[in-house]
Amino acid sequence: MNVKLAIIYYSTYGTNFQMASIAAEAAKSAGAETRLLKAAETVSAEVVARQEGWKAQADRSAHIPVATAADMEWANAYLFSAPTRFGVMASQMRAFIDTLGGTWAKGALANKAVSAMASAQNAHGGQEATILSFYATACHWGSIVVPPGYTDPVLFKVGGNPYGYSHTQGAEFTPDAKAAISHQARRLVSVAAKLN
Repeated sequence: MNVKLAIIYYSTYGTNFQMASIAAEAAKSAGAETRLLKAAETVSAEVVARQEGWKAQADRSAHIPVATAADMEWANAYLFSAPTRFGVMASQMRAFIDTLGGTWAKGALANKAVSAMASAQNAHGGQEATILSFYATACHWGSIVVPPGYTDPVLFKVGGNPYGYSHTQGAEFTPDAKAAISHQARRLVSVAAKLN
């Protein structure tokens, strides 16, 4: 199959970490070689340490490597997951993407499959706009956007949108939620295999 998938997330309290972890398992079971990676934290350690939930998530994910431009060159498919901040991706994810100018300039991001997921504190907190902000970036790269669309009945069960899975912070990851995330990851792997 030869799909090399970089799953890159940012997660303050753990929602997107869980989403990315579910996607990684599904992608592996579909035959992809995967790297689970996180966008670097841009907030000072002192600020993180003052918020119990934020520090707990930082500790939980301390073993996850920070994403680099080299990971982006290695991969031939990308799955991004980040929380919404006023209708766009969290600044930590944007900061990572903004480091990729040189990688983009040499064409190393072009013709690679990309999909995205998001979360927010409430059900209509900007998740769709956040996912579309990832896709606007992918268009500049020349990547191939691979949304889940309505290609599996489970998307209707979770109130899914056609752009990418979105989750409400604090809500349970039900079997249907996990199935929707897994479907998106497997669809990305399938399309990436065809492109490669």
